[in-house]
Amino acid sequence: MGMGVLDLIGPDDYPPIAVTCPRCGAEVHQRFAGPCAGCIADLRARMAGAARDVDTEYVPKMNVTPNAVALKDD
Repeated sequence: MGMGVLDLIGPDDYPPIAVTCPRCGAEVHQRFAGPCAGCIADLRARMAGAARDVDTEYVPKMNVTPNAVALKDD
C-alpha cells in the first residue's frame, strides 16, 4: 500500500506560533489559531452535556393530501 498525505505530515511540521486568543485576548504560543488551552477547558466544562437515550418514535407529518386520481378505485 502506498503512503498517503497524512503519513507524510506530522505535528513537528507545524511549530507553535504566537497567536491571540479570540475569546480572552491572551497572547499564547500554539500550533493553530483559536482559543487558548484555558478557554478550551472552560468551554468544555460549561458546555458539556450528558449523553442520554431519547426514546421517541418518529412519525412523519402528512403535508400532502391525496388527490382524486390517487384515490380512484379501478
